[in-house]
Amino acid sequence: MAARVVQACGAAWAGGVLRRAAPCSLQPVLRRLTSSNNRPREDSWLKSLFVRKVDPRKDAHSNLLAKKETSSLYKLQFHNVKPECLEAYNKICQEVLPKIHEDKHYPCTLVGTWNTWYGEQDQAVHLWRYEGGYPALTEVMNKLRENQEFVEFRKARSNMLLSRKNQLLLEFSFWNEPIPRSGPNIYELRSYQLRPGTMIEWGNYWARAIRFRQDGNEAVGGFFSQIGQLYMVHHLWAYKDLQTREDIRNAAWHKHGWEELVYYTVPLIQEMESRIMIPLKTSPLQ
Repeated sequence: MAARVVQACGAAWAGGVLRRAAPCSLQPVLRRLTSSNNRPREDSWLKSLFVRKVDPRKDAHSNLLAKKETSSLYKLQFHNVKPECLEAYNKICQEVLPKIHEDKHYPCTLVGTWNTWYGEQDQAVHLWRYEGGYPALTEVMNKLRENQEFVEFRKARSNMLLSRKNQLLLEFSFWNEPIPRSGPNIYELRSYQLRPGTMIEWGNYWARAIRFRQDGNEAVGGFFSQIGQLYMVHHLWAYKDLQTREDIRNAAWHKHGWEELVYYTVPLIQEMESRIMIPLKTSPLQ
């Protein structure tokens, strides 16, 4: 019994060598000090397994991800309309917006205009393209201030709205160019709020993922924000109807590699939203 006490409080046997151990009264203190000294090293080692290593980059992600062959800028508008005014709002939009779209003096085109069917209700969504980037946008805005019909249109529109917001976007280089298409179609706008700093990673994964979703010509356009709510991604899809949408999305899971890309992109997302939209009669995307 005494020998066991001596071994426990006076000496320790390790590796065939008898070592002097700390007194029993000091062992808890030493144990805490040892644990405290080792913890930063352990924490550092554990963190190295999970912290994403970022390659140094010498260019903005807008230059790395956007199409090089075009300098187009896109504007996405969301207008929340008073429920009792939606019909009147659609009427004046269908009268005025196509005139701007068709006028060659304005370096812009109306890509599409919709009402939200499922998602946020009594909402209108407009997508514009400015051929020539920011200078084209500035030119259009300056000319519209001198367009008396548009000035009157804005006054009438303002009485019909509850709120509105917009974003300026660039187009992903690996996505389809949004071009007019015949209908009838429904459109889905899937919007993703990414975690800051993950746009390059998202682009790398979706450059591969998009090939899984092009069999049925459902991919319309893919965009990322430059001004407005940042680190926003918008994917625009066209389907014959809701059941076709369901069938196409389910079919993607049977393609080898799709599940892996979903697995790696989901952690990059903070929030996501889906809108099902119906095009107005004058929308180039039908």
